[in-house]
Amino acid sequence: MEFFRIHRTIPFMRHALVLNLISLITFVAAVFFIVTKGFHLSIEFTGGTVLEVAYTQSAPLDDVRKTVSGLGYTDFQVQNFGTSRDVMIRLPLSEGQTSATQSETVLAALQAADPSVELRRVEFVGPQVGRELVENGLMALLVVVLGIMVYLGFRFEWKFAVAGVIANLHDVVIILGFFAFFQWEFSLPVLAGVLAVLGYSVNESVVIMDRIRENFRKQRKSDVKEVINSAITQTISRTIITHGSTQMMVLAMFFFGGPSLHYFSLALTIGIWFGIYSSVFVAASIAMWLGVKREDLVKPVKEENPADVIEG
Repeated sequence: MEFFRIHRTIPFMRHALVLNLISLITFVAAVFFIVTKGFHLSIEFTGGTVLEVAYTQSAPLDDVRKTVSGLGYTDFQVQNFGTSRDVMIRLPLSEGQTSATQSETVLAALQAADPSVELRRVEFVGPQVGRELVENGLMALLVVVLGIMVYLGFRFEWKFAVAGVIANLHDVVIILGFFAFFQWEFSLPVLAGVLAVLGYSVNESVVIMDRIRENFRKQRKSDVKEVINSAITQTISRTIITHGSTQMMVLAMFFFGGPSLHYFSLALTIGIWFGIYSSVFVAASIAMWLGVKREDLVKPVKEENPADVIEG
């Protein structure tokens, strides 16, 4: 399906060096902010107190957030749990207070506004659980990267595999750099968004690589730059349809999904745009500089020996 077709090939690779230098600077800056500023980790990673409260009717989440904020908490989470009447509140660790003290203070403030509020459960989440989540998240990220490299290696060949992995890591590091620079809360949903971006970005790279392989078969007189430029130009309509529809869904989560989906959708938005950029300019450019050629992707046809034909 195509909204439009571009009949003139756009010379994307003409500016590949400049654009990849910009990418390199952005990548280095992201690594710098990650190392120097670190992440604003959520309660799942740092530990804290988890409360479950129940209302007789649909819980007014905005009012609950105002109440908790009024107690002096800045890093906390309020969301529905199970039904619209059940609310889960996550509070950070506080010096001089136990989980019991925190829960009593919050429950008293909530009951001052609505006496029917009931406390269902209080649980302390220790930092050890947070460390395990970090380790498991990093392990999941490593497994995804290795899986992508193996997949691209079998699907194409090593030059495209290396280019694809570099482009995908480029996207992930830049997303993490944004979260480190602005100190946005890094939570489990954000980690899930980062992993989703990895798969989403590699899909765009595979589409372009497939078209490059097809064009190597069709455009036998064109050089590598012309083949890559034509492949990217031919996939622009598909890119607009796919990424445009995905971005509309992500924006709906961003504006209407509430605080629990805010940073998740923000990570996806950054990943979508940088995923397009890296697939077009980073992955294709690196493959070109690694010396990809027609023989790497198209197996040469063996010519029959006339002597064998005669003997047959």
